[in-house]
Amino acid sequence: MVITRIFGGLGNQMFQYACGRALALRTGNELVLDERDFFAGPGQEPGLHHLNVVSGKVAAGKLPPSKKQRLRYLVWRALKLPPRIVREQGMAFDPKVIALPGDVFLHGYWQSERYFCDFAQRLRQELSVKTPPDKANTALLRQMGAEPAVSLHIRRGDYVTNPKANALHGTCSLAYYKRAAKLIAERMDENPVFYVFSDEPQWAAANLELPFDIRVVDHNSGDRNFEDMRLMSACRHHIVANSSFSWWGAWLNPSESKIVVAPEKWFADPEKSNPDIIPKSWLTVEN
Repeated sequence: MVITRIFGGLGNQMFQYACGRALALRTGNELVLDERDFFAGPGQEPGLHHLNVVSGKVAAGKLPPSKKQRLRYLVWRALKLPPRIVREQGMAFDPKVIALPGDVFLHGYWQSERYFCDFAQRLRQELSVKTPPDKANTALLRQMGAEPAVSLHIRRGDYVTNPKANALHGTCSLAYYKRAAKLIAERMDENPVFYVFSDEPQWAAANLELPFDIRVVDHNSGDRNFEDMRLMSACRHHIVANSSFSWWGAWLNPSESKIVVAPEKWFADPEKSNPDIIPKSWLTVEN
């Protein structure tokens, strides 16, 4: 089997699933999601159960030891017992990963569509939200479908409040969003309607100024972030933050004519770089 460790926010979990699922399909193996040692930022929790994911169920005794089983875990690692653990080496796409055989334990972020683009159509279906939308989101989906809707994501939260996260990621400037909105508007035949998503919607409403129609989506709580993911993917075009959450909101849109604008630099730390995180068809602007 292919086992993939699940941790982090919903966007990170989706990358981990996609890489593991593609490897399982490639090798004819079953995928197992391991959430036993789940960790994430404040308020984040496992969320793949809201999606159409496909995963096997195995007895805990057939999985490698959890980190909570410290002695057994150390023995497993020291003796290199099966399943073989494959840890991510750097942020860039690693071609050796897609050529792995079955019976591996994947541990990493795997943030590149190159790990799973050969199964793009299938994964768009499996990573779509299966939990039915509530009344408010159903109405908004209908409204978006009738307009030239563009999703715009502003990621703040720990990117602002946590010094380490701020130094690593930073935030996209308001100037970035103005440049990105202008670029999309120039390529559209209609005046865009920007639907703004953010973990701090009040900040977004107070600070984002664009010469277009802006609608801040603020009714979905953090534990229903999958609703925002579904809404973003329903828009025609997308402006993403340096965030895996809005990356997936844009990627799940299957339209070949979609316009996606992403930040030129994904990390604030000049020593960090993932040259493979932005798909080739997406546009980038200075942030």
